[in-house]
Amino acid sequence: MGTLRFIWQYITRPRSVGAIAPSSRFLARKMVQGVDFTQAKCIVEFGPGTGVFTRELIARRQEGTVIIAIERNADFCEILRKQFADIANLHIINGSADQVQAYLAERGFSHACYIVSGLPFASLPRELSEAILTQARVSLREGGQFITFQYTLLRKDLIARFFSSIEVKRELRNLPPAYVLRCKI
Repeated sequence: MGTLRFIWQYITRPRSVGAIAPSSRFLARKMVQGVDFTQAKCIVEFGPGTGVFTRELIARRQEGTVIIAIERNADFCEILRKQFADIANLHIINGSADQVQAYLAERGFSHACYIVSGLPFASLPRELSEAILTQARVSLREGGQFITFQYTLLRKDLIARFFSSIEVKRELRNLPPAYVLRCKI
């Protein structure tokens, strides 16, 4: 997807598109560093946008691993569906992350092994952030992880209410630089 189209989405939907440019490949790599792809049966992605993290997940997953990508923006969903049309075990859903339990159940899963999130919690309404984080917490299997990135640590305390521990790393090779939060239940 062209940068101009991404910028247009940011201008027209700033509360749901949290950045002016797509995430870098460096951020994508840092986001999936701690994922044990040999054990992951189901990985959920919140807010895949233009598919930067999705590509990294597809490249590293095991053959049978299912990826469920939940994107609220219909334009981004259309782009994702075209981009990944021939990829098996990838489900692109035009919906909301606060419905993740239903999406998992529809595909025969009770829990996800990992949830990778590109959602801009700092710009989402607090109530929606809480609903999404509640669903993320109950949707992860025991030992699962919620991995998100943020441009600020403004909502770190909110995220910490739902997880027992958070490891924070910084990625400077992104526009703007970002924090990766690896959250354990």
